[in-house]
Amino acid sequence: MKKQLIVIKRHISEYPNPIHFSAGDLLTVGEKYVGDEGWHNWYLCSFNGLSGWVPKQIIELISETTGIAKENYSALELNVETQEHVIGYKETNGWVWCKKLDTGEQGWIPVSNLKEI
Repeated sequence: MKKQLIVIKRHISEYPNPIHFSAGDLLTVGEKYVGDEGWHNWYLCSFNGLSGWVPKQIIELISETTGIAKENYSALELNVETQEHVIGYKETNGWVWCKKLDTGEQGWIPVSNLKEI
């Protein structure tokens, strides 16, 4: 993807300790996200005492409540203010993995909070 984007709506994470794991890790898979935001195919997962939302595409389900991670992942959300510039690298289920141009920080931002420059 790799696009230059501008933040059009502030985003502050509600999850200070996000889940993160590596390919091959065994995850506990919980509820599917339901909401009006258009964020489809996210599941609440747990690993190593941390919980967070994980895209369905990177979970290989081996039972109703257990899955294996298909790739490395972090649920870290990026705190951003309007008019900040970021580079978007990967769009997944209504979110974009971005890097701030000024600080180099990386994390997820809702696609609805961004506009391509």
